[in-house]
Amino acid sequence: MSIKDQVIAIIAEQAMLEPTDIQMESTLEDIGIDSLGLVESIFAIEERFDISVPFNANDPGASTFDISSVATIIAAVTQLKEEQSA
Repeated sequence: MSIKDQVIAIIAEQAMLEPTDIQMESTLEDIGIDSLGLVESIFAIEERFDISVPFNANDPGASTFDISSVATIIAAVTQLKEEQSA
């Protein structure tokens, strides 16, 4: 399963949706994920990919981890995995 598919599966699970219901341009808010769901999604991503996500739940705007859309989350996870492999 690709990084994209795995991230979408995690987000879909948090939103209680099917992965096919998740659109790349959707924001987490669009699909019904609140701040607690966001934190749980970040933890699930960290666990699934064995990475440390630079995200501060107390100040999401100050984070270098872009959560503005599903696509940006996938891109950020992909970048973290690439940096880990280097």
